[in-house]
Amino acid sequence: MIPQYEVEAFNTATTSNNRIHDDAVARQFGFRGGLVPGVDVYAYLTHLPAAHWGLDWLASGTITARFVQPVYDGELVTVTGDLTGGEMTLSVTGPDGAVRATGRAAPTTAPPAARPLPPRAPRLDAPPPASADSLRPGTTLGSLTARFDAAGAAAYLAAVREDLSLYAEKSVAHPAWVLRFANSVLAENVTLGPWIHVSSDVDLLGLVEAGDAIEVRAEVTAEYERRGHRFVELDVAVLAGDRPVHRIAHTAIHTPRAPSAS
Repeated sequence: MIPQYEVEAFNTATTSNNRIHDDAVARQFGFRGGLVPGVDVYAYLTHLPAAHWGLDWLASGTITARFVQPVYDGELVTVTGDLTGGEMTLSVTGPDGAVRATGRAAPTTAPPAARPLPPRAPRLDAPPPASADSLRPGTTLGSLTARFDAAGAAAYLAAVREDLSLYAEKSVAHPAWVLRFANSVLAENVTLGPWIHVSSDVDLLGLVEAGDAIEVRAEVTAEYERRGHRFVELDVAVLAGDRPVHRIAHTAIHTPRAPSAS
């Protein structure tokens, strides 16, 4: 029996450039208010597998996340997990009982496919608007670099309401802190209006530890229209030094359908 996890959702992105997290803009698109970022809902999903499998899962596990309905600031959401055959099925439900996100986690990744990492590339000084042309399949996005400051991670853990002690005790990065860079590599390479994180499939290939310098590389694998929204899919690799630590299949609506005229 996997104990459920309750967390009061917190919108960490009210001042971000992505105005889908702003109440007024989100309402124009038909939402009740600003959306809690998908990467933060992903953080809630990771709590149960990290608590159950610990550091081994963070170093060599896998997780998928699908964001079904928005989570709003201040909502008390419940994360549940069902363990069957070594795989954990995950669900985030809101106070109304509606499923907001789903996922699956396992303690080990499948053998990696024989596919190369996305190449390293410079970023453009003036990113083009997000479009079918600027995000055509095969486009290499400009790489990002950062460093994990374990001493400064407490503020991030508090923001995503993470209370597991292993992150501070072992001085390792939270997987959702790493996933944020899959959003950043898109946002730094094209000019976006309001946009929405849809899903992520993540292979956890190694730990990000205190002081690690990370590099984020990405390549567009698909761009298409569905129900008036324009989607992009990315192959994202995060490296610590020369070690791949996360491989992510990342999907977003880069240009939502225009709001209906009132």
